[in-house]
Amino acid sequence: MVLKLLVAGAVAMAARRASSNNSAAQERVTTVCKRARDLEMRDAPIEPDWILEGNPVARAAEHVRSADDSSFSALWDCTAGTFRWHFNWDETVIILEGEVHITDEDGNAYTLRAGDMGYFAARSWATWRIDNYVKKAAFIRRPFPSPIAALYRLRNAMRQQQPSF
Repeated sequence: MVLKLLVAGAVAMAARRASSNNSAAQERVTTVCKRARDLEMRDAPIEPDWILEGNPVARAAEHVRSADDSSFSALWDCTAGTFRWHFNWDETVIILEGEVHITDEDGNAYTLRAGDMGYFAARSWATWRIDNYVKKAAFIRRPFPSPIAALYRLRNAMRQQQPSF
């Protein structure tokens, strides 16, 4: 089993490295600084089946995407409404304006206001209720495939067991 994990991890890492090295069009970007107000907000409709109440109108603007397409940052805003949001990727948010009332899939309720942060794990969902308006900065990361994630957990466990001098 461990051997299968190691092989799967090595293959996935090699494939990722090859795809990023073979693309001459992909230039390594080390720093991206933009004014939030200069980002072009575009319509980003919420899946109609997710909407529970109202007519929320959402917009988004991508800030930057990593060369390997495993993460990106963006701005997102939305008008009043209630909807269930399904998170396909891990997402950390910082509320910039307004507020949102969130109920997670376990029934825990939160209110996030300007300056507050939240984290939502991939493959989870939460109900968002926006009374007026909310604007957030989002930092989104694609989770590693299970075999690679297992290798990272193993590596981290081994690092914690090493004596420090």
